[in-house]
Amino acid sequence: MPVAGEVAALDALPLADLRARWAQLLGTPAPKVGTSMLRLALAWELQARSLGGLSRGTSRALDQLARGRTRTDGVRAGMRLAREWQGRVHVVDVGEDEIIRWDGREFRSLSEVARAITGTRWSGPAFFGLKKAVAA
Repeated sequence: MPVAGEVAALDALPLADLRARWAQLLGTPAPKVGTSMLRLALAWELQARSLGGLSRGTSRALDQLARGRTRTDGVRAGMRLAREWQGRVHVVDVGEDEIIRWDGREFRSLSEVARAITGTRWSGPAFFGLKKAVAA
C-alpha cells in the first residue's frame, strides 16, 4: 500500500489498534498519548520511513533547540562573513549558488574554511560567529 493510503487508514483505527500498529512498526510500546497525537506520530513515522525522514541539518537544528544552549544561524546566499585571525582579516563570501569562497578558493562548508585559516579543526559557524549561546 502506498504511504498516502497507510496514513489515510490511520483515521479509521481506534486507540488500541493504533498502539498495536506502533508496536509493530517501531518495536516499542506506544507512548501514553491521546488518539490524535498517536495518529500524527504514526503518520510521521510512516512518511519518514518511506520518504527518508529529516535532513541532517534539520535534525541538528532541532537537537540544538531541544537542548536550548546554542543557536546556529545558517549560511545563506549573498552572505559576507569577516573574522580577524592572528592580525589578518579573513572575508568569506557565499555566492548565489551557495558556494563558499575565501582567498580565491571554493569550499563546501565554513568548517573547511576555518580549518584552512587556523590549521586546526574548528566549527565553522562558531569560528565566524554564527553559533551563539542562548540566554537562559
